[in-house]
Amino acid sequence: MKEYQILKISENGYLKERVACWFHEKWGIPLEAYTESMESCIKNRIESKNAVPQWYVVMDGDKIIGGLGIIENDFHDRKDLTPNVCAVYVEEEYRCRGIAGKMLDAVCRDMSERGVDTLYLVTDHTSFYERYGWEFLCMVQGDGEPDMTRMYVHRQKNN
Repeated sequence: MKEYQILKISENGYLKERVACWFHEKWGIPLEAYTESMESCIKNRIESKNAVPQWYVVMDGDKIIGGLGIIENDFHDRKDLTPNVCAVYVEEEYRCRGIAGKMLDAVCRDMSERGVDTLYLVTDHTSFYERYGWEFLCMVQGDGEPDMTRMYVHRQKNN
């Protein structure tokens, strides 16, 4: 299997605008929200303040093919379940190659190194995240959503 590069935006700030545009195109969240969050991510690295937010992208050469973020709350009512993995996306032509799993594993390890061993994630998917060590936790109410959505948890097991 081809190896793709997983980059931390905190260490590759020059990618900020490009990555913010990519996430905006995928999810329709305002570009400014991504840009501000990524600026905080870069600032946190410089000032060694907080572990959250964090942003990651997967590259195939100079092409962004996947990414995700870590934010305090991914638009749901359980503010106590934090931080949240958000905006998980792999380009369609790159799916079914294990990229999402490698990305999730790398992010869980990175966050553990930052002192965060428990992550949460909201999704409509069933059975996908279980493959990568995530466990269904409960149903949560999405902001402005009529239906409940699934909340998963991942607890990093330290050796």
